[in-house]
Amino acid sequence: MKFMPNGHSASPDLEQQSEQPTNFGECRDADNINAGNAAASDPTLRALGWSSQWQHLFDAAPKPIGGLVPARVTAQFTNQYRIGAGEGEFSAEVSGKFQFQAASRSDFPAVGDWVVAQPLPGERRAVIHGVLPRRTAMIRRAAGSVPEEQVIGTNIDILFIVNALNGDYNVRKIERYLVAAWESGSAPIVLLTKADLCEDVQSRIAEVASAAPGVPVHAVSAIEDQGRQALLPYLQPGRTIAVTGSSGAGKSTLLNWLAGEERQTVQGVREDDARGRHTTTHRELFPLPGGFIMMDTPGMRELQLWESESGWQEAFAEIEALAASCRFRDCRHEAELGCAVKNALRDGTLDEHRYASYKKTGRELARQARKEKSVTMRAKKSADKRQGARTNDVRRSMEQD
Repeated sequence: MKFMPNGHSASPDLEQQSEQPTNFGECRDADNINAGNAAASDPTLRALGWSSQWQHLFDAAPKPIGGLVPARVTAQFTNQYRIGAGEGEFSAEVSGKFQFQAASRSDFPAVGDWVVAQPLPGERRAVIHGVLPRRTAMIRRAAGSVPEEQVIGTNIDILFIVNALNGDYNVRKIERYLVAAWESGSAPIVLLTKADLCEDVQSRIAEVASAAPGVPVHAVSAIEDQGRQALLPYLQPGRTIAVTGSSGAGKSTLLNWLAGEERQTVQGVREDDARGRHTTTHRELFPLPGGFIMMDTPGMRELQLWESESGWQEAFAEIEALAASCRFRDCRHEAELGCAVKNALRDGTLDEHRYASYKKTGRELARQARKEKSVTMRAKKSADKRQGARTNDVRRSMEQD
């Protein structure tokens, strides 16, 4: 289920760079938050984005024991979580049964998840017994040699892709985040921060807009308090907005600016390379004035994509449309006759750098798919071998009897 805004192009005004979308499709609005039941009317849950839809999912969820309540994961610390429930905040961990039944790393709770929790009597601790179905999930490839997915955040309505207008500005990096955003099901919005450090903001806006067709692009400056008005239509009650980007892009500063107070500690950038120091060390949800919720995430030096073919096609939609016009269905866009992509490159309607990024990302995803298939096949062979050994043991035992 994809949640996407109407496409709008950027305008020259810093305070209002694009016509603001008024219809956010399937995104929740304030009316959806009010439900006729005790949980939905609980102010703590409402502040975290609880709605009648989540209530229905909670009612349908398996409940192995009594005394279970809905809660949202607001922070994650390795194997420990902080959750928000109707009775306030609790530190939490998953049950032994949950841990045993989890098939992969992504099955465990992530920041943004709504969970089925059991508060322990007389303590500020709880046990998580289940995770409600996710509406959206932003995923990347986890670090390490073994292909494995890592969930960055879940149930995100809007994803602010933040890139600073200083020495760290990089259109190709924005494209990678757009691939992950479209794949996640969240609505991407590109925020070009630190606009006060850029001498030609409008050319940057135009450059990013050409690389992000249909995606709103805004330049902002928290220091100068510029661009806030353009963001207000996104900051609606009940919406969860995640902020992602490189270290030093100004994610925590953006959160503090929109909150109107310091909610996250910030640090300066290094003067030698304009890179920021890591400020945010873990993912965390912040209910903010106005009723919306922001998710701050640690900066990523490089975003390793995970199973993002549909997001890749969405992020490079204009190239995909050109490819569909090629004479041959299996055109590789190299030396084939009637190649619409090559024609667009020759006449300048398709930027060479953007096409190179498209090809590079496609090769990366193909390699990732091959690695994942290889790992899956090895795991299956190992499981079949173990199953065969168990079967032989049972057979030998029956023969001895």
